[in-house]
Amino acid sequence: MEFRLLGTVSVDTRTGPLPLGPAKRRSLLAALLLSANTPVPVARLTDSLWGEEPPPRARGVIQGHVSRLRALLTGAEAQAYGVELVTLGDAYVLRVPETLLDYQRFEELLMLARQQRSAADTVRMLDDALSLWQGPALGGTFTEGPLQAAAHTLEESRLATVEELARAYADLGEHHRAASVLRAEAVAHPMRESLAAALILALYRAGRQSEALDWFHRTRRLLADELGIDPGHELADAYALILRGGPRPGAAPAGGTDAAGASRAGTGPAEGAGTTAPPGPRVPAAHNPSAAPHPTDLLPRAPRGFHGRNAELAALTRAAAGEAPVCLVTGPAGVGKTSLALQWAHHNFAAFPDGRLFADLRGFSETGEPALIDVLREFLLALGVAPRRVPESVSAAAALFRSLTDRRRLLVVLDNARDSATVRALLPGGTDCVTLVTSRNRLEGLIASDAARPVPLGILGPQDGTALLAGVLGEERILAEPVAARRLAELCGGLPLALRVTAARLAGRPQWTLAGLADELADERGRLTFLDVDDTGVSAALRLTVQQLPADAVRQLARLGHHPGGHFDPYTCAALAGTDPAAAAAALERLGSAHLVTETAPGRWVLHDLVRLYARGLDPASGAEALVDVLDHYIATALAAADTAEPGGEPCFVLPEGYRPAAVRDFADRAAAMHWLATERDDLARAAVAARGAGLHDRAWRIILLQWPQVVWRVRDSWAPLLELALDSARAKQDLYAESRVLNLLGWVLTEEGRTAEALTLLERSPGLAQQAGDRLGEATALINLAVVQAGQGELDRALEGCGRAVVLAREEEDRHTEMLALQHLARLQLSAHRPGDALGSARTALALGPEHEEAARRSLLLAVSGEARLALGEEDEGILLLDRAAEEAERAGYDEGAVRALEVLLRVSARAEYRTRHALALRRLTDGG
Repeated sequence: MEFRLLGTVSVDTRTGPLPLGPAKRRSLLAALLLSANTPVPVARLTDSLWGEEPPPRARGVIQGHVSRLRALLTGAEAQAYGVELVTLGDAYVLRVPETLLDYQRFEELLMLARQQRSAADTVRMLDDALSLWQGPALGGTFTEGPLQAAAHTLEESRLATVEELARAYADLGEHHRAASVLRAEAVAHPMRESLAAALILALYRAGRQSEALDWFHRTRRLLADELGIDPGHELADAYALILRGGPRPGAAPAGGTDAAGASRAGTGPAEGAGTTAPPGPRVPAAHNPSAAPHPTDLLPRAPRGFHGRNAELAALTRAAAGEAPVCLVTGPAGVGKTSLALQWAHHNFAAFPDGRLFADLRGFSETGEPALIDVLREFLLALGVAPRRVPESVSAAAALFRSLTDRRRLLVVLDNARDSATVRALLPGGTDCVTLVTSRNRLEGLIASDAARPVPLGILGPQDGTALLAGVLGEERILAEPVAARRLAELCGGLPLALRVTAARLAGRPQWTLAGLADELADERGRLTFLDVDDTGVSAALRLTVQQLPADAVRQLARLGHHPGGHFDPYTCAALAGTDPAAAAAALERLGSAHLVTETAPGRWVLHDLVRLYARGLDPASGAEALVDVLDHYIATALAAADTAEPGGEPCFVLPEGYRPAAVRDFADRAAAMHWLATERDDLARAAVAARGAGLHDRAWRIILLQWPQVVWRVRDSWAPLLELALDSARAKQDLYAESRVLNLLGWVLTEEGRTAEALTLLERSPGLAQQAGDRLGEATALINLAVVQAGQGELDRALEGCGRAVVLAREEEDRHTEMLALQHLARLQLSAHRPGDALGSARTALALGPEHEEAARRSLLLAVSGEARLALGEEDEGILLLDRAAEEAERAGYDEGAVRALEVLLRVSARAEYRTRHALALRRLTDGG
């Protein structure tokens, strides 16, 4: 006895197949066999037989079919084979040995095939497995719902097995048999890309390259027409392998008669050789692609010394796999767009048997762009059109060009395009043609109108940069000074043009060392001069880009050259250029489109080092003014961020003399403000260093001190060097107020870093300085920080006295924020002095001062102190509850230090696994920097 699902559902016996009857009964049997030896509820059987609209008497119908099946099986002596259909409550189970199920034997043969070491044995096993199939799975059943899904799964398994069989044939070198196995399935399943990809590779490896390419384009067109999509990675990668001329066992030797070789030899298509035209009207050669004696090739020579760019070359190949694709290589001046395009074009010669056209559109040249009609005339002449037949108008010439390329497989390279409109007029008409465009602009219009696929080109990494130098200078010279070579690559900013100019200088001067030139380039004042040679260089390339820009974008670029930071946004740019953020954003978009600035995140831009040096030279006289403007912008924005992050906090200082802020961003909430402070930390530090270098000390210490919410939040994050710079600037201005405020923050940071002795020396001076400056709140803060250090040194009485004095000062000044801070530390000190009742009272008073939505970190610390006080008073349940709340608030606010502290106390009094897990997570976040 044998049960078959791989074809028409049937039960074979010694006397022939059982008469199963109607489709419903076959469907019921199929559903039971698919879950053989497992109870199948009536509800699932109902779904299998009727889907979402079962009849009112569905259960009775199922019972009738089960009864009939049971009778058929009994009549065929099924019990002798171990087969039995039984009822289990509201379900039925068909008990049957797996050896009697064809789909189980199929799976077993697959498993055995995959375990074979010999490809020949694998082929035999897979052949046996596929021989079990007698047609589409679950034939003769009601294939909707669950049965339809099961049939689809089985069919997917069969197709995957066919692909495995083809791979096994390939392992044996029998690529023709692999192609034969795959072709029938590819015809039956034309939308299955994996089958098409496998067939294409099998044809290619069997030496049938032209047939493989034809099958790819056929599949590509089908996907576009039916689904409106381009080939996926698997199909595109198969196409890419052919274009690359990848490994092809059994390929013709060099000089053989493959299609590409025939074209190169000038033999032309076979049907055009030795034939006589029939009588009738003569077709002009220009309109007959097969009449051309050899493919047109207008490409310049392949680039020399080309290195790296493997990812971009692969991206180009994938982009070229679409229907009539337009591949758009974009990037800044000197990044190597033309070299990449030519490298790809020369490497994929065989993919374009009808020729390769090339035009330099000179979109960024001082000589101006060529007329479109001149470019089209060159293309038409190259395609065999007689000079007198070239139309005089651009529209007519473009139409003729499209008609001539309609049935060709042609590559068109349009280099240095300035705008989308120029490119559109030069696009070929054939769906098998590929257009490759390079531009310093993003050409977003071309992406929108012609689905151009962008392939952005960035700078070279240090390894590829040194490889490029070695290609010109020789490996020996690079290996002699590897560190200097890498430094040169970094000073050139990874820009291939700059690297080539550097290599050219060194090649002509063998007595120069790489380290010597690196020292010269390290001086920013002369770097661009060194990177120009004859009529080639970075400055010249950038000048040609900049001259295409409107005046407002040029002004914005010039001011950006004086920006002390690494990143900028529209607000920063507005401050630098004296405009508003909207105008600055528009200028940035224009500069970004020209690849003079790069957007690294939404609204966040960077400037390449060499572009920055060039921009600085556009308006060197504005440097001092631009620096003051951007410093004041940072002060204004940091003030807004601090006020939003800690709304109860007291302003740190009066504004500096001559302060003139531009438009300032709004921060929606504390999270946004803290995010800005975190992401701008490096740029704020650079701004402070620049301010100090320019003698603008009053702005340097303010920019640093205004980051106090982030300092408090991430106190162990190496803030001391920056605060020491602020202290130097405060002392340079002889500003007692500033010096005291910086000492407070620096002393507290040093305390948290465990540098207690240094902290004590600084903090002991701070209250007196604040008192001299008349800064009573600063004095209170200084007393609090000093008390923390004193307590750590065992001077608990002095610490309690100082904290108590801080509470009084804050109350007299009616500053709830500072009072809350003083009470928090006072409560902690009282707890250390074994006065839990007093500590609980201080914490309660502090909590009553701050609204719940403010001071999340402070509330967490106060709740933790309250919890510890409760524990000390013997009120364990209440203490655990408060500590849990403290940890939750800290976790919710992202205050990992507070969470760790509260959970550490909890773990001392509770063995709950939840606390251990939360503590580990918070500690990991704290260790990883959040």
